[in-house]
This record gives sequence, structure tokens and C-alpha cells, in this order.
Amino acid sequence: MTPHLHQLFPDLTGTVPHIALGTSPTPVRRLSALDTTGAELWVKDDSVFGAGGWGGNKVRKLEWLLPDALRLGRRTIVTVGGLGTNWGLATALYGREHGLKTVLALVDQPVDDHVRGQLERLRASGAELHFTHTKARTILAAPVILARNFSGRRPPYLLPAGGSSPVGALGYVEAALELAAQIRAGELPEPSHIVTAVGSGGTVAGLSLGMRLAGLPTRVVGVVVNDTLRLDEPTLTRLADRTARLLRDRGARLPENVSPTGNLDIVTDWIGPGYGYPTPEAATAQTLSADLEQLNLEPVYTAKAMAALLDMNARGRFGPGPVVFLNTNGPR
Repeated sequence: MTPHLHQLFPDLTGTVPHIALGTSPTPVRRLSALDTTGAELWVKDDSVFGAGGWGGNKVRKLEWLLPDALRLGRRTIVTVGGLGTNWGLATALYGREHGLKTVLALVDQPVDDHVRGQLERLRASGAELHFTHTKARTILAAPVILARNFSGRRPPYLLPAGGSSPVGALGYVEAALELAAQIRAGELPEPSHIVTAVGSGGTVAGLSLGMRLAGLPTRVVGVVVNDTLRLDEPTLTRLADRTARLLRDRGARLPENVSPTGNLDIVTDWIGPGYGYPTPEAATAQTLSADLEQLNLEPVYTAKAMAALLDMNARGRFGPGPVVFLNTNGPR
């Protein structure tokens, strides 16, 4: 299936390659049992995106990142994540399928059963693991890791945490265009807001730009769950700007009056003690979502975002709505 992005901008077909790693569109449905007050609630469930490996929003980014690395003739991807990184595991599994080695620098996070299991999966994935423990030590180790992973004269393909580069953000430009097509098809009403977790920023930056390209006035509400990166509105707006510039540089004729900015709201009061630490509000949201809607969330990202959505909805923050919750949960 031709990506919506290539349909909208045919000139990108040769300059922005795409590899299909999941089945589109991901489903949308009403969350009636959770919708006790305020706006009408819906979910777009990206947890099912992916095939045979590891799903979720990371795979949408890899659909654009892996072919970009191959286009440049790179043989190794170097990136960073926490000890329980879904991003790192997805990169290792899907990269391996396309002949790319993955090298991961891993920083500490609270260790629970999920993280211990994830480390076992990372070790089995074939990725080269470097336990750098802190952000500062990762920066110090980066030159050595990069130097050891040249292929001839070609450097490795270096990616930030979560794959949140301008190329990676294209995954959620595409998702926004996909959502717009579902709205046109009558699968859900046009939402006033779309709410999702912010772990590294690429998802909300891509959504911000994609909504504008789709002609939707929907506001993107990003619930920050990571206090180790700068994830404020100006920073994420700059990433959306860089993604728009990438599209223009690669040949897309974006309308001059389409701005990637102005539709992004960042919420920062749901992190709790820090990245990876559970919160009572997230635990409650996780239980309610599972029991009432059979919606599986996890405590680090999506449960905190759902807790924020339910609280804001109860306080009338969304007006009449409707509101879409983007479930980016990866493991399955």
C-alpha cells in the first residue's frame, strides 16, 4: 500500500523511501466506558502496528528510518535508550531483518520485572549493548562507540533516543494522514484533541505537522513522561519545523501557508518521581482501561498519558471534544 505521505507528495517517492513493517490503518474505536464526563473519548490503537517482531509507535518510525539508513549505504545503527528500551529492541529486531546491525548505549532506569525481561530480550536480539549508565557517560562514550562501528569509510547511522529525528517523525506525519482518512471514511468524528505520551518527542512532532498537512484543526496534547530529555513546546516545535524542512528539501511542495506550529500543547505534571517510576494515578488508569475497555497500557508511557487524559476530561479541559487517545504501547 502506498503511504499517504507519498500520495500527498508524489515527488517524495524517490527521495524519502519507505518500508512497510506493519498493517495500516490501525483501528479506532469508542471508549464509552471510560467516557463518564466531558468529551467523547476514542482510541487509535497503534499497539497492534508491526509484524512478527515488536509493535507500537517505534515501528512506525522505523518504516522511514531503516530505508533511509540503507539509502545512505550504512550497515550499523547506533542509538540510545533506557535499560528497558522498547525503541532499542524494535530497532534491533527490525534492523536485523534488513541486514542492519544495532548498537545500543543503555542508561539506567528503575528495574522491575518488565525491565529484567526486556534486558533478556535485548541480549537475545543480536544487538551490541553498552551499559553507559548515565547521560553524561553516554556522551563521553559516544566517540569511541561510533569510531568502532565504521564500515569502511562510512560512519554508522546515528539516531537519538526513540528515533526522534526528522526522518523518524515522518512515521507520525503518516499516522496523522491515516487518521484523517479514517475521519473522511466516517470511522470516527473529527477530534478536537489527540492525546499521547511524550518519551522522546518524535510522535507528537510528527502529529503536529501531519494534522496541519491534513487540514485538521485538532490540537495535539503531549503528556511528558521522560525527565531526562528536553521536551518542552519550543523544542518539539523545532523538531516539527525540521521535519517540514526535510520534506521540502527532499522535493515535497508543501503549501506555504501550512505551518507545523501552533497546535501543540505539552503537559508536564504526570511524570511522578521520574522516568520509569510508576505513579498511583497511572496504575488506576491502567486498571480502568484494562477492566472497562480491554485496552492494554504499560506504566512508563501510556498509563501516565491516560491518567492525564482522564483528569483533563473530568475537568472539562477538552470542551465538547471528541478526544482521541493514541495508544503507542509497544510490547505484545
